[in-house]
Amino acid sequence: MRHFGHVPADDRRRLFHREPAEFTRDAPAALLSAALGATLYSPATRPRLADDIVKQAALGVRSMVLCLEDSIADGEVTAGEANLVTQLTDLDARGAGTPLLFIRVRDAEQITDLVRRLGPAVRLLSGFVLPKFTPERGEPFLAALTAAESASGQRLFAMPVLESPELLHLETRAATLADIAAVVDKHRDRVLALRLGVTDFCSAYGLRRAADTTAYDVGIVANVIADVVNVLGRADGSGFTITGPVWEYFRLQERMFKPQLRSSPFLEGRVESLRTTLIEHDLDGLLREIELDRANGLLGKTCIHPSHVIPVHALSVVSHEEYLDARDILRPERGDGGVLRSAYTNKMNEVKPHRAWAERTLQRAEAFGVAREDVGFVELLAAGLGR
Repeated sequence: MRHFGHVPADDRRRLFHREPAEFTRDAPAALLSAALGATLYSPATRPRLADDIVKQAALGVRSMVLCLEDSIADGEVTAGEANLVTQLTDLDARGAGTPLLFIRVRDAEQITDLVRRLGPAVRLLSGFVLPKFTPERGEPFLAALTAAESASGQRLFAMPVLESPELLHLETRAATLADIAAVVDKHRDRVLALRLGVTDFCSAYGLRRAADTTAYDVGIVANVIADVVNVLGRADGSGFTITGPVWEYFRLQERMFKPQLRSSPFLEGRVESLRTTLIEHDLDGLLREIELDRANGLLGKTCIHPSHVIPVHALSVVSHEEYLDARDILRPERGDGGVLRSAYTNKMNEVKPHRAWAERTLQRAEAFGVAREDVGFVELLAAGLGR
């Protein structure tokens, strides 16, 4: 699979200076964590789940979570497990291409039980999402994952979700973060990425952000995101990929504020109707939040609607300017540091302070590609949507 692989080859050559790399579920963890992109959640109870997975893969989805937790009612868990096993077994028999697939469980025992019940179809799985992850809950989850991996012979990753009240509350946050860091560090080879449960954060205070605000406009949420990145997202080798929070909206709501998308990029790209569509579906707020995610050290995003996927991927493509800067900073002859003028002659690149940024940028470039010099987000978005 590859990002934008659903776009015709001629269009990819027109759009990309360097195309996204192909990868499989057996790729190195560093590439997979960068390539998660928009991770689409789906309730495990969906009666045509196998068909849904194949359909979304054809539309550009490259990672999915099949959810047995908050997206289904407590009384649906047993039926959801049975449906999941049936649907994945069917999908395995078809031999169709799938995205990276993860199961979101409720408790540790489900991991070993589901892997046993899936039998050979476990080869479709890339791992499990571990909700409400705390130091106390984390160890049993990760022990179960280790046991399931050993029993099945299948490499299985964990994606813990950081969403507990202990993490949110100021008086317990520092200690909780330190303890979580110790747990995930011990299982570093198994932890693919850390996910943020911002809906649960808001719930603890009776909050819900509107369609024209972002997670970063909610002070309590912004503070905890910053602290999570501070402790768990460091670029010194101790950090992990941390993914962006879910965007809850996908239909037109009554607006209090003006749209956040400037018209000029869409006029220049001759796709004026695309801007209207994005605004009508409340996706201008999503685009702003994606940009703020990256500015705050997050990569990828939890998504609950297919319309969110391509915007996340289009904004994940490395620009031609970013690529040249990163490549110049990492040239071997720059190993001693120093300062150089950027290839676009519009900024200073300081080799030592910008090295970690450059390394992460080239990692993102491998997963999502590098746009041509004259190609921007609008063209990538239009191509991804088939326009």
